[in-house]
Amino acid sequence: MLTRKQHELLRYIHERLKESGVPPSFDEMKEALGLRSKSGVHRLITALEERGFIRRLPNRARALEVVRLPESVAPGLKPAPGRFSPSVIEGTLGRRRPSVESEPDEAPPAYVPVMGRIAAGVPISAIQTRSHTVSVPPEMLGGGEHYALEVRGDSMIEAGILDGDLVVLRRTDTADSGDIVVALVDEEEATLKRLRKRGASVALEAANPAYETRIFGPDRVQIQGKLIGLIRRY
Repeated sequence: MLTRKQHELLRYIHERLKESGVPPSFDEMKEALGLRSKSGVHRLITALEERGFIRRLPNRARALEVVRLPESVAPGLKPAPGRFSPSVIEGTLGRRRPSVESEPDEAPPAYVPVMGRIAAGVPISAIQTRSHTVSVPPEMLGGGEHYALEVRGDSMIEAGILDGDLVVLRRTDTADSGDIVVALVDEEEATLKRLRKRGASVALEAANPAYETRIFGPDRVQIQGKLIGLIRRY
């Protein structure tokens, strides 16, 4: 769910990119939304980026990319099949960002428990007990139970998941081929990998060519969660 101002700014950026291929300047965005200062624009941009609607492109001035639009604007718009586009929350671990000016309807954050560490590399011990909680935008979560794990290793770097990230997962025991999941192997090793179903076998596939795909019988792998987003600290 976006606030009214966030929705207006996202639509304005999207329309400008469609018309000219160049995103508007902060001054243009300030004028278009009737804000008093560019700091208000900056907070709106940051909120949209945290919610996974836009992305700031590095090393380019005024470079903004619309990643997705709300269902009310573009029904059914989804990432390309087989490509995970994580919702990255930058630098907000454990605290709530200030509300955007004149935005009393800003939704409060949701909280999910952090359940220890997960290997994105050589599997480590199974999921631990809850250590603390972390705040996430409520738009990231759907129905069901959710939890977070700290990533250790580099086997998923080509999927945009780095060592030290916190991955947010929906608890489930089923997943489709191509989903990034937490898998428990032989009831003792937990790992974060992309699931591939190969006939009667289950493959756990890394997103780093330095790691081999591991193949198991279906009775050796239990799905414990499906990746829906991640949190990154800088």
